[in-house]
Amino acid sequence: MHISHTALAAAAGTVLLAAAALPAAAAPPPRALADDRAALPAEGTVGADALREALGACRQISNGKYRTDNGAPADVPVCEQDGVVHWTADLDIDCDGVRTRQCNSTTDSWFQPHTSFQQSDGRHLNAAKLPFVVVPGPSRIWDYQNSGIRGGTVAALLYRDRVVYAVVGDTGPTGIIGEASYAAADALGIDPHPTYGGASSGVTYILFKNVRAAPIESHKTAVALGDKLARRFVGEAADARGDDSARRFADEAFEERRDEPDGRWGDEAFEERGDEPEGRWGDEAFEERGDELDGRWRDEAYEERGDEPDRQLVDAARRESSD
Repeated sequence: MHISHTALAAAAGTVLLAAAALPAAAAPPPRALADDRAALPAEGTVGADALREALGACRQISNGKYRTDNGAPADVPVCEQDGVVHWTADLDIDCDGVRTRQCNSTTDSWFQPHTSFQQSDGRHLNAAKLPFVVVPGPSRIWDYQNSGIRGGTVAALLYRDRVVYAVVGDTGPTGIIGEASYAAADALGIDPHPTYGGASSGVTYILFKNVRAAPIESHKTAVALGDKLARRFVGEAADARGDDSARRFADEAFEERRDEPDGRWGDEAFEERGDEPEGRWGDEAFEERGDELDGRWRDEAYEERGDEPDRQLVDAARRESSD
């Protein structure tokens, strides 16, 4: 958990005023989205605007709203839409976990050598390497655990035209929202400096309920899962709107990557690309975490439907869960 640079500046205000007459080097301002970073491709095949459109209006599930920083107004609700939890806020930099050149007590005065969730080997997460999201600690406002969110839950971060996939990796203050790891900020083109970096607004956090990357430290697995879930989410939202052109987006994206949209989106499609680790994202990956319902999410759901289009897969799994 990291206290934002805004809060840090406020806490140090008296000292700064007292020393105003002394010459000092100016603190570097937050970096804008540089041209070289803006040219980098977004992760996956789903655009940021398509995901924003699919989210639609907020259906608030939090009992109240969050602040983005200490002293800021409480104006950020947590929302839910068709199997995802989402909010739009600022992005403060979390540099906690494994000590690295970028994240340590020298670069970050609020540095803590641990994260709420750990890697498969028991070590704390590497904020400088792994894109992850910070969720507020459980409170009367919202308890992430009651929404199907756990450590390793797959997430998508949107900033401007950039999409970055991540996992839930840490928890923060119970009344503040809007934080992600150094690596997540850097991938979004946001200044990742733990003291001076971050974005003041415009970052959308999307968490896919009841789906976790295993192991949590595998960013490739998070991207593979996240992209599939995002395509499905956009397609289902298009169906609800009766937007056939948007519905075809998922199929076209599959074709561009040589993945046929005929239900072979799990092991077989990955094996054609020789992508074995993510090829286990169906049964084996879920079995690793003992998630029996999601472990059946591909094979049995298809059998019950007679192998209907895979866009109905999430709904079928949800119906099983409610029975």
